[in-house]
Amino acid sequence: MNGGKEIVMSNQLTQEKKEELDFLRRTRFEFRRAIQFINEKVKPTDEGMVDYMEQAFRQSSVRFPIYMDNGSIKVFTGYRVHHSRLFEPTKGGIRYSPDVDLNMINALAFEMTLKCFVVDLPYGGAKGGVCCDPKKMSRQELDRLTRRYTYEIMPMIGPDLDVPAPDIGTSEREMGIIYDTYMMFNPNAPYATAVVTGKPLSIGGSKGRKEATAQGGAFVLEEAVGKRHVKGLASLKDATVIVQGFGNVGFNIANILHENYQCRIVGICDSGGGIYYKKGFDPKDVLNYKAQSPNRSIVGYNELEPKNANQMLTSACDILVPAAKENQLLGSFAKEIKAKVILELANGPTSNLAHEILVDQGVYILPDILANAGGVTVSYFEWLQNKAGENWDLSTVKDKLRLKMTSAYGSIVDTAEKYDLDMRKAAYVFATNKMIEVASCRGIFP
Repeated sequence: MNGGKEIVMSNQLTQEKKEELDFLRRTRFEFRRAIQFINEKVKPTDEGMVDYMEQAFRQSSVRFPIYMDNGSIKVFTGYRVHHSRLFEPTKGGIRYSPDVDLNMINALAFEMTLKCFVVDLPYGGAKGGVCCDPKKMSRQELDRLTRRYTYEIMPMIGPDLDVPAPDIGTSEREMGIIYDTYMMFNPNAPYATAVVTGKPLSIGGSKGRKEATAQGGAFVLEEAVGKRHVKGLASLKDATVIVQGFGNVGFNIANILHENYQCRIVGICDSGGGIYYKKGFDPKDVLNYKAQSPNRSIVGYNELEPKNANQMLTSACDILVPAAKENQLLGSFAKEIKAKVILELANGPTSNLAHEILVDQGVYILPDILANAGGVTVSYFEWLQNKAGENWDLSTVKDKLRLKMTSAYGSIVDTAEKYDLDMRKAAYVFATNKMIEVASCRGIFP
């Protein structure tokens, strides 16, 4: 009997490697499963409308040369995808990473559409990126790359057309350069600062934007624990946390949970490896070490024994926060994960097989299209401030963010309870049903 189970699991893992690690395929699978559920439980949907909602309506691939610091010329490939025009402008970040391709950008744009519907923002989803390794490029090379990429996609962006934002490998500096480049070609554009969000405060950025993804996730986690939805976790105080990824989002969620909720950050992992300490870390201290480390990694902090990513993800904790990239929690080791709740601050960190295994184990998963929607929410606030010529204080931003995130959490919980779904399926059903409603209200042109 055991041999039979092992064969079944082996077949599942083979299927996972072939299909579920394709992020676009996985997102479309979740969408189609939501459509099937809605057809059966709510109202049948025309297949042509489903195709319209599923496929990106506009996408661009660009190739452009850049002078490198050594005088050589290197050609880069970039992308920008507008997934949905049910609401405009479209909204989505720009990613600089070696694994960027059109398939990935399409998947991320699709997720952005769903995410905006989850938190009730009047945006369509979009995403962009350049296939490059920003860690191996100088500041000057990145600046030149950003300006040229902005020039190439400029027909696709604008305050009322498509509004980029930061993502993996980009920051407020790149957003400032995008704004400046856009202004060079559109000097008389009204409220031009609204062309991009995540900008420096000095040129129209919003207070609270840098930590928005983490703060929004913390609000959702607080709701889940406070309403006793997480089995075996009655309070965030002294709850143990492992954070995978220690960039902007990873550091901020660790710091917010440590300082505002008195959690113990027992594990931190970055691209160089992980560290684990039962008594807990001060995230700011670890960040200072990383900044001074020759290899820019947390490995070596306090001479702790380094752990690899899988060891970190399966170490003992109450709360696991994947805050790096997609496809980090896999079926091959999902049964070894010990967390009571998973806060998905990365996009698509959990494969379908791993998700099913974890839900069967009673792990409460706060899905990415809900948990990490704080970033696009405060980007929306920044866009509103730019268009109105306003500058909100931090407390106003945080209050509005809390209201948005807790409201979205309540809507997904209601959907989950109404239809007996886990939170991930409920989030997709909720967002997809709203897409259908908007598409139906708008009708078909001509």
